[in-house]
Amino acid sequence: MFTGIVEATGEIREVVDDEDGRRIRIGAPFSDLESGQSISVSGACLTVEAFADGEWFEVFLARETLDRTFFDRLTEGATVNLERAMPADGRFDGHIVQGHVDATAEIVGIEREGGGPASDASGISSSERSEYDGDWTFSFSLPDAQRDYLVEKGSITVDGISLTVAARDDDRFDVAIVPTTYEETTLSAKSVGDPVHLEVDVVAKYVEQLH
Repeated sequence: MFTGIVEATGEIREVVDDEDGRRIRIGAPFSDLESGQSISVSGACLTVEAFADGEWFEVFLARETLDRTFFDRLTEGATVNLERAMPADGRFDGHIVQGHVDATAEIVGIEREGGGPASDASGISSSERSEYDGDWTFSFSLPDAQRDYLVEKGSITVDGISLTVAARDDDRFDVAIVPTTYEETTLSAKSVGDPVHLEVDVVAKYVEQLH
């Protein structure tokens, strides 16, 4: 289980494809890795197969994983969000995140807090955006199958980040991003049109099954 509190970002250092799937090597600062350990990589729970402490780890992406994520588009140099599984005695600062990607969505808007056309950031580069130290509003498309699981002020996981739904319509939802989250995750490098992974609140799924 994860919490959606990103520990670090990692760079894709190597991508190797074969008939069974794809193997990727990710640069990471973690110094206590073990073979078989679970790590959330931009919201997808993956298993460590090889590693060099404090430097990198490797995971294998089966065809099923590639079909359900945007990892088939990953290239060397791309960055991903990383979180190790929550320890039993750890703090629970986010919400229950399983690392099961429910859908891929798309960024449909990026706006600086304050509103108005002048604050629309969708057409400026990530480097220019990084100079702004206020909050951001990110808007994402909302796939049909996930609509019933999102409510205002409810939890949603986007690329492994635990976020709160600020507003939602039938086909999109908004989240407010504080500077720390913006700077310490891959959101600072994202642009309108980029894909993201969504995991809806598992509690909402169980509630639906009770109806």
